[in-house]
Amino acid sequence: QLQLVESGGGLVQPGGSLELSCAGSAFISNYYNIGWFRQGPGKEREGISCISSSGAGTNYADSVKGRFTISRDNAKNMVYLQMNSLKPEDTAVYYCAADWSPNTPTCSTLPYYRDWGQGTQVTVSP
Repeated sequence: QLQLVESGGGLVQPGGSLELSCAGSAFISNYYNIGWFRQGPGKEREGISCISSSGAGTNYADSVKGRFTISRDNAKNMVYLQMNSLKPEDTAVYYCAADWSPNTPTCSTLPYYRDWGQGTQVTVSP
């Protein structure tokens, strides 16, 4: 089972930025689609972004499109989520997840991913 560790969460003011990181315990390049999900207080888990194993494909939920950017550094087994123009409604625990999908050009933000991290808290508040 792939181990994933998120980092980079914290407290930020509205309009601010954070970059979340997702570290994989094994070689994830070209083998795993990676998704970012979040769960806010009293809300269901929401898929917000994903990047395909090949890096060729990305997807974003409408709620974050234009503000968040997903990327991956295959040499470091890392996936990042750059979050700009943060809003109070972005407050949530953010999770990264991995799905075995070798050399796949597409990905989905549906929560069918097999391996999940423990999450990192993001709080957007004045």
